[in-house]
Amino acid sequence: MESQEFSQNEQPQQQTSTPQQQERPVNPIVLKFQQFYQRVRTEIAKVFVGQDELVTGTLVALFSGGHILIESVPGLGKTHFIRALGRALGCKFGRIQFTPDLMPSDVTGSPVFDMKEQEFRFRPGPVFTQLLLADEINRSPAKTHAALLEIMQESSVTVDGTTHKIAPPFFVMATQNPIESEGTYNLPEAQIDRFMFKLVIDYPTEEQETEILAMHGKLIDPAKKVENVRPVTNSDEILKVSAMINDVFIAPQMIDYINKIVRQTRTYSRFYMGASPRAGIALMQGSRTLAAFRGRDYVIPDDVIQLALPTLRHRVMLTAEAEIEGQKADAILLQLLRTVEVPRFTNEQTS
Repeated sequence: MESQEFSQNEQPQQQTSTPQQQERPVNPIVLKFQQFYQRVRTEIAKVFVGQDELVTGTLVALFSGGHILIESVPGLGKTHFIRALGRALGCKFGRIQFTPDLMPSDVTGSPVFDMKEQEFRFRPGPVFTQLLLADEINRSPAKTHAALLEIMQESSVTVDGTTHKIAPPFFVMATQNPIESEGTYNLPEAQIDRFMFKLVIDYPTEEQETEILAMHGKLIDPAKKVENVRPVTNSDEILKVSAMINDVFIAPQMIDYINKIVRQTRTYSRFYMGASPRAGIALMQGSRTLAAFRGRDYVIPDDVIQLALPTLRHRVMLTAEAEIEGQKADAILLQLLRTVEVPRFTNEQTS
């Protein structure tokens, strides 16, 4: 997620004192996380170039039990990416193209009359998968994407009074096009809040695009290209590894730091509405996962800072004055982060 990291001129004014790792023994749980992360990234890189923010943000959300909303123009390989991710993780992949005529039952499934048994049987919809790409979610009416967002929260579907559980892991990657607004239905703020991260994906660099052309220049079925990706894990291992996140230490000072950032969004002059407590929980859990991916069993301010924009940008609303002036939520959030004092640590505080 390189685009979310502060450049040298954008870093907070306070100097962050980070713990020293040299004398600390390697935590086997963290080592497992780091190796797991590197294996998955290596396999995805066989067919998917660049977009570090998308890859890292997706894996952090997946292992933190969240879902992501992606804002990008078409043609940047999101479907190709999640197919490759599903194969690398050994998980089932599903895709729903949201359109204005899509009904909730097209997502959840519906009862179908069985002529042989003379009774109705539930036929599961495409949401019964493990990795789901909800493409252009804002193209469908509110009742349809509301049905999906409810499933994201409950991990189950209730039809005719019967609840049908969706087997974990269940991860939703929803997309929306920031350019076109005709024929779209904006997601209400309460529903957007259910996404752990909002990732903004831009065009690849010149070097990356050259590599993409070289890699995909031949006319080959995309499904065959994904066959180059080797499964390195399975759903059972994903659940076991995800449960280890709670073993990553987060100091009281870091919890206070996250709390101050979230609460500051509610009083900052450029925001009409700030982030909810759910944002603080997402930022804390995501920081733990990112720390483990980086080979640490404790959270440092850099983890929080890197995930602050993806966690908060869709949970704040700009004032009318800020919108008229053409200001962006990301730029204002960077200013806000500089106003919050970064906690300092000693080695003993992270032991």
